Amino acid sequence: MSEIRPHAAHWGFFDAVTENGRLVAVRPFARDPAPPALIASTPATVHSPARIDRPYIRKGWLEGRRRGHLRGGDPFVPVSWDRVTRLLAEEIARTRAEHGDAAIFGGSYGWSSAGRFHHAKSQLQRFLGLGGGYTTSINAYSYATAQALMPHILGTNEVFLGRMTDWAAIARHARLMLCFGGLAAKNGEVTSGGASVSYGPNMRAAAAAGVRMVNISPYRGDAEAALGAEWVPIRPGTDAAMMLAMMRHIVALGREDRAFLATHCVGWERLRPTLEARTPEWAEGVTGVPAGTIRALAERCLDNPTMLTAAWSLQRAEFGEQPYWALVALAAVLGSIGKPGQGVAFGYGSSGGIGNPRRELPGLSLPPARNPVPHFIPVGRIAELLERPGGTLFYNGRELPLPDIRMIFWAGGNPFHHHQDLNRLLRAWAHPETIVVSEPWWTAVARHADIVLPATTTLERNDIAHSSRDRFLRAMHQAIPPQGQARNDHDAFADLADALGYRERFTEQRDEGAWLRHLYARWRAASAKFGFDAPDFERFWAEGHVEMPPIAPGEEHTQFAEFRADPEAHPLDTPSGRVELFSETIAAMKLPDCPGLPCWLPPRESLLHAAPRELHLLSQQPPTRLHSQLDPGPIAAADKIQGREPIRLHPEDAAERGLVEGQVVRVFNARGACLAGVRLDPGLMRGVALLATGAWFDPLEPGVPGALCVHGNPNVLTPDVPTSALTQGVSAQSCLVRVEPWEGPLPPVRAHVPPRIEEIAA
Repeated sequence: MSEIRPHAAHWGFFDAVTENGRLVAVRPFARDPAPPALIASTPATVHSPARIDRPYIRKGWLEGRRRGHLRGGDPFVPVSWDRVTRLLAEEIARTRAEHGDAAIFGGSYGWSSAGRFHHAKSQLQRFLGLGGGYTTSINAYSYATAQALMPHILGTNEVFLGRMTDWAAIARHARLMLCFGGLAAKNGEVTSGGASVSYGPNMRAAAAAGVRMVNISPYRGDAEAALGAEWVPIRPGTDAAMMLAMMRHIVALGREDRAFLATHCVGWERLRPTLEARTPEWAEGVTGVPAGTIRALAERCLDNPTMLTAAWSLQRAEFGEQPYWALVALAAVLGSIGKPGQGVAFGYGSSGGIGNPRRELPGLSLPPARNPVPHFIPVGRIAELLERPGGTLFYNGRELPLPDIRMIFWAGGNPFHHHQDLNRLLRAWAHPETIVVSEPWWTAVARHADIVLPATTTLERNDIAHSSRDRFLRAMHQAIPPQGQARNDHDAFADLADALGYRERFTEQRDEGAWLRHLYARWRAASAKFGFDAPDFERFWAEGHVEMPPIAPGEEHTQFAEFRADPEAHPLDTPSGRVELFSETIAAMKLPDCPGLPCWLPPRESLLHAAPRELHLLSQQPPTRLHSQLDPGPIAAADKIQGREPIRLHPEDAAERGLVEGQVVRVFNARGACLAGVRLDPGLMRGVALLATGAWFDPLEPGVPGALCVHGNPNVLTPDVPTSALTQGVSAQSCLVRVEPWEGPLPPVRAHVPPRIEEIAA
């Protein structure tokens, strides 16, 4: 007999169909007009051979090979939950007593679950905070540069994270939308808290309403064919140069919005002289975009109501501050900020729900615990943290101390997916004495751990999915029993807290069901203050979802509208209260890699100074999985070439290297090498290669820095350098590589099978 239960994931809402304790199928949420294809990978992934069936400890750790030992090559020893709980509690207590609370790093970066109670990072950091504290990380790999920069320029991060100008306003008022980095539909099918509807239908409705979209990107595929977007190929990492040249042309025409610049901005008198040499002809030599095209786009922006946007990926490059700051400046020169459906915002094509019309309602989440330890790092600087104990790191005007990390505790994420220069990370990963990972699958971070705790998937527990960008709150009913000896993080941490003497403070005497009712009641009470009367928990749980009040027909939202109407009454949260085209705060830091105004700084790795036969490698979010999640699933597997991740090449670039469709190649630079399968794509700019992120790191020689990744993980190639000292973001998109045929037998891909296991006496 089949059972059907409501559920949710980052890649959509669905109903789980089970038979005899197994997930056999998924059915899309009935209210989703365009269900994401990725939900079909869920059953195979949940029941994958890569699942961790019980607790394990690295054999070398048990034998005393700890600090200074390269991880990844040792076998693992199975242990009982009682033993691993006892050993881990003793190790946490010892680390705190001998080295202090700051010696524990609780970064735990990753999406983990659409459910808000069983959100792994929240559970872990609550556990560590109540136990004495931990060193942590801030910001996100996706947009760390923008998180540090935008408060200086616009006084808010709402311009890429919050309630941005919605698609309804864009469709009604804009007639041109310049999309630097494209407007990829695939990214709209995933979002961190789960979503019932992507932004795809609203994006297409805007195009159908007459908004002409321009895809300014090295890749034609960054805008779907249904949009009818114009394609303007541009060299990677040169967008800021094009934006400066567009401003230069507008000024040359005498058509800059002088009134807006005078009343709503500061620093125009500092920025304008720097534009003199940034002509369209100069920009053509940098960007590869013809000067005539640059002039024409600038004039079209002047003649049409225009929305400007840039993908999150643009700021994930060396000097990634500059295109974001320059795009704000271009919007200011046009005087479009705050006009209905116009202005500037970031990430419309970067994550699900962005730009979807919605009402403001409170969020639902597990209450955090205060962290008594003040130390933190920007998220992309973990290797530096481990390499330089006792040192300092400049970040956003501060000198951050780098504690001596003796223990890492990770849950619900995979730094061997997100981080750059994985060989550097592997060497730095040897510094701590103990690394603990809670994870459902044998991902690379689990393989490089000392203590491995088998975690349940979302299908094996009850939860509530919620995203501020979606109008549904979704019940996540447990569909199957825990697989093997897997446990949810809350129960595992509760037992650890018990061994350490603070179970009651961690659990607040609530089990899973009581927590869900408590969190829902808090959300329901908070929603009532916004005028929304949500149903009681029993009705919500039985029906499987709550629908928020819809936006009324004709209702729309434009960001910065109040500021535009009256900048004195509604100032921005910047030092001047205005748009900062020149920032005294940033200028005072005297940073050579981020001056006090937007400018052009050539990245160290770029086609502008590439050696012969070098290609610029871009790593994108794939359509076949979310980050590295679902990589063991059938959709990701079907897209691979001889088991390797595809690398897209222009046919002429491939021909120059003697490469053909479907051939396995070695992609390499001084940092590392990986195997990939050739896929020819004439919609890719010459000189550019495209290799998606998320193929599980699979070194030919585990635990050996520099070993060939046989599976195609691009982060063995990407540089681990900051965007600038101001923001310390990641520079994955500034990467040069070479590609050559792979000679000899193909090594097996072992990423989705367990590592070596040795059964020994306890």
